[in-house]
Amino acid sequence: MYYTYVLYSEDYNKIYVGYSANPNQRLEIHNSKENTGWTRSFQPWKIIHLEEFTTKSEALKREKQLKSSRGRAFIHNLLSS
Repeated sequence: MYYTYVLYSEDYNKIYVGYSANPNQRLEIHNSKENTGWTRSFQPWKIIHLEEFTTKSEALKREKQLKSSRGRAFIHNLLSS
């Protein structure tokens, strides 16, 4: 199984969209001190949305959708409710 996830940093009001076969482990990496990527600057992160797919290509397709303007609107709607 593959997952598309949305992370949110309350402290910085930032959103991150990604995909993984293990989203909980991926969240730990995003929040670790050893993280050298973009998400390190906006820790801590929490998962606010998670979708499950049977194939990697489906998860990647959904990740791309969520990174579009319509997808960002969907995410901001999640945060508002």
